[in-house]
Amino acid sequence: MAYSYQNAKGTTYYLHARDAKGGKGTKLYFFAREVKEGPVDALPQGYEVKETNTGLPVLKKTSA
Repeated sequence: MAYSYQNAKGTTYYLHARDAKGGKGTKLYFFAREVKEGPVDALPQGYEVKETNTGLPVLKKTSA
């Protein structure tokens, strides 16, 4: 099951990942309203979820 996050407006978003263009093993993480290709089961280590002013969730590195 994909990691889900409900924002302050009550909309549920699901975390996904895909390989970034250009390669080098880099992952691109993003939230979507529906489960699509590449769902992620848990938050990546060292990251937390924050909301933008519009309510869209984004991943942000935790402070060390």
